[in-house]
Amino acid sequence: MSYSAFDLSGKVALITGGNGGIGLGMAKAVAAAGADVCIWGTRADKNAAAVEQLQVYGIRAGAYVCDVADGTAVAARFQESLAAFGRVDACFANAGMIVPPTSFLDMRAEDWQRVIGVNLDGAFHVLQAASRHMVERAKQGDAGGRLIATASIAAISGAARNEHYAATKGALLSVVSALAVEFARYGITANALLPGWVETAMTEDFFNSTKFSAAVKSRIPVGRWGNPEDFGAIAVYLMSDASAYHTGDTIRIDGGYCVF
Repeated sequence: MSYSAFDLSGKVALITGGNGGIGLGMAKAVAAAGADVCIWGTRADKNAAAVEQLQVYGIRAGAYVCDVADGTAVAARFQESLAAFGRVDACFANAGMIVPPTSFLDMRAEDWQRVIGVNLDGAFHVLQAASRHMVERAKQGDAGGRLIATASIAAISGAARNEHYAATKGALLSVVSALAVEFARYGITANALLPGWVETAMTEDFFNSTKFSAAVKSRIPVGRWGNPEDFGAIAVYLMSDASAYHTGDTIRIDGGYCVF
């Protein structure tokens, strides 16, 4: 007999950046646990492919093209998602980007703004839309909700030559802490995930550099880079009733990288 608190049947997850990488890894896991899944991504072809992979779990799955840096687009896509799925029980603000590393001395202002636009402003737009929905639902007698933001170990370690990326991920930790306090009265929790070095399309250049990849691997006690499936169990837990008393946390999934 399975532990019933992890059963996500009847719940709906919204996952930005859910058509690949960590987002898709989380989407597959919550779908396997019974949740319906709505994913947002910027590429229609990747969205469609992800939906096909999710439908094998026998749940409702759908996708929308959305640039989370565009607040107007986020508001419109959120309403479309609600119309299609009826509710959002868990919002995974997972969409993110990185630009090629460069010395802070040479960093371009446009790159700084671009990274902040997606990673921080985008999370603001998405989390605000989800929070408004969850609070309104709570006021109507249907309390509860889960807000999960994908940050990074760059938030707590010195990410040289990636100060723009680190700034966005560090800020997310403060946002999540504030959300946890503000919305606890509505049964809404807020937590942040801090992935370490994970093999995804976003880190492809790093992983494919033999020298760099080997150097990273030597720093990871478990002896390998992470993969998207490593984030499935934590996604199910944070979306489930089992995590109702767990809020305001920053959860590292890094193979021990930060403690070595």
